[in-house]
Amino acid sequence: MGKYAEDAKELLQYVGGKENIAAVSHCMTRMRFVLNDPKKADIEKIEAMKAVKGSFTQTGQFQVIIGNTVADFYNDFIGVSGIEGVSKDAVKNAAKQNQNVLQRMVAALAEIFAPLIPAIITGGLILGFRNCIDSLYLFESGTKTLCDISQFWAGIDSFLWLIGEAVFHMLPVGICWSVTKKMGTTQMLGIVLGLTLVSGQLLNAYSVAGAEEIPFWDFGFFRVNMIGYQAQVIPAILAAFTLVYLEKFFRKITPQVISMIVVPFCSLLLAVMASHFVLGPIGWKIGSAISSMVYAGITGSFKIVFGAVFGFVYAPLVITGLHHMSNAIDLQLIADYGGTMLWPMIALSNIAQGSAVLAMAVLQRKNAEAQEVNVPSCISCYLGVTEPAIFGVNLKHVFPFVCGMIGSACAAVACVAMGVTANAVGVGGLPGILSIQTKYMGNFAICMAIAVAAPFALTILAGKKKLQDWQPASAEKENDANKESKYAEQEAKSKEAEKQISKGESQEKERELISRETGQISKEAKTLGKELKAFLTGKVIELKEVNDGVFSEGIMGEGIAIIPENNILYAPADAVVSVLMQDSRHACGLTLDDGMELLLHVGIDTVDMNGDGFRYFVSEGQKVNTGAPLLEFDRDKIKAAGHPDTTVCIITEPAGAEHIRFVTGIKGEAGETVVAVFD
Repeated sequence: MGKYAEDAKELLQYVGGKENIAAVSHCMTRMRFVLNDPKKADIEKIEAMKAVKGSFTQTGQFQVIIGNTVADFYNDFIGVSGIEGVSKDAVKNAAKQNQNVLQRMVAALAEIFAPLIPAIITGGLILGFRNCIDSLYLFESGTKTLCDISQFWAGIDSFLWLIGEAVFHMLPVGICWSVTKKMGTTQMLGIVLGLTLVSGQLLNAYSVAGAEEIPFWDFGFFRVNMIGYQAQVIPAILAAFTLVYLEKFFRKITPQVISMIVVPFCSLLLAVMASHFVLGPIGWKIGSAISSMVYAGITGSFKIVFGAVFGFVYAPLVITGLHHMSNAIDLQLIADYGGTMLWPMIALSNIAQGSAVLAMAVLQRKNAEAQEVNVPSCISCYLGVTEPAIFGVNLKHVFPFVCGMIGSACAAVACVAMGVTANAVGVGGLPGILSIQTKYMGNFAICMAIAVAAPFALTILAGKKKLQDWQPASAEKENDANKESKYAEQEAKSKEAEKQISKGESQEKERELISRETGQISKEAKTLGKELKAFLTGKVIELKEVNDGVFSEGIMGEGIAIIPENNILYAPADAVVSVLMQDSRHACGLTLDDGMELLLHVGIDTVDMNGDGFRYFVSEGQKVNTGAPLLEFDRDKIKAAGHPDTTVCIITEPAGAEHIRFVTGIKGEAGETVVAVFD
């Protein structure tokens, strides 16, 4: 019987027994279940278990957070349950049984577009910048743009179109590549297929409507129009999936000795023919029909209702993942109508949720712990990243989330009423104004003001009644100011001590410790004997800035994160390598001499990469010194897979360490800069 045998028996019972488990696996910190009936899982009892740090459901998987010892727990669970574990890919495939057809379609769409999002955002920002220099008439009494009066900026404007055209006109190339990558077939064939859809030999898709004569291929007894599919989404998706299944078919029936010739030739030739003869025209019609319906909703007689409904439900769509569908619709609207009226409302929804968090920051201004989540969540939300705000603040209290939805609906109504249109899909939140067509920028600024004011006011009003820890400013005691002043002075001294440590000038500097439980300041002389060095070279940030519900919320323990500039992960202290993930190779567990346990995790959700781009330098049980290389990772592959490369170091077992202090907001040098001190 293993150490966790009894806990494993409890967990088996609480997830509904052996018969309720369709598949089980684990990653670096979590048990991953696919349950036949998720409702049978007793989440309250599971989370009350001593060995469990939390649980959540994502993409059909029920995940139970264990920590660094998950491998041992998993082995004991397999032993007591009699279930044979499977790979993470098998778990993901099995998880589809808990998804309906729509969820599977949206999940597939999300996986296709995820690697393309950075390029789409870049293209949107570039077009937004070009908006400002070639369409804003700010000079010579409002008659000329910056490009009109400056040849330099005119050249910049012309040059930047090179990137904008590559992103949006050549979008089918990226889609075909992404589909083949997702489906595990030959990516180069996908790229070639995409190129045939946007070839310069074809009539550009943007010129079809005004063309007097459309060129064609004449095959004697039938003709096919030579039309390009620049910026078209659905034709590219249909073409790519056709190529994928053709390649799989020919690979299955073709003898290995001639597969190198037959498979790519037959697959690509038939896919290109199908794309231009049948799928392209059909996909064009489908895409046009969808964009026409959305456009009619935004501009028709019921546009106010459409705006109100879309503005209200977009934030809940983010929770379900259905919001990924908007990417395809936005791009189709841009292709068909030269702009999208959907994207501005999405940006306004981001702002509205951020404003609700801003109100929570005001309401909880005396709650230091809450502010640690409120402030960064508000900032990220205003910059277009809503998940930390939605999951970390608004949904936790519910009423801020609803207030944000109402404020978003109000702003969306104003947005559609004024016909605000974006040139491209860019970043969301406040910077979203850069994507707006010049003539609508003023109107969009009004909508942004509504998205800020309405949720803020509603949340303040609701919060005064609902938050027990809220107190008006008049109720603050006079000595609070003196207390905070002392705290500030004390923090300044502590930071100065840490600065001296990071420079290596002193590691036995006495520091003053703050006793916040009693609200009194006590001075306690201690020797700072332990430290953690930077495990990467890059910007050191607080854990709550990491966009991950498990790490950011401190469920696994206290820690720190680094946005890397290099590709080698180093040991932050002298330790023994206690845990390695041999299949995914994306994380490492260390045990220090005093029993402290660390988890080093490269990137977010990189377990899905199945080890592609990762290589270990160490083995389990090996002793390593501070600064020793642990693993190598490919940053480009991580980003191409749609994952952040931000790397975290979590103290999963403090082993009695107290007064742990982390140094953030600096640039760390791997193996040199002190990023944490403790005693």
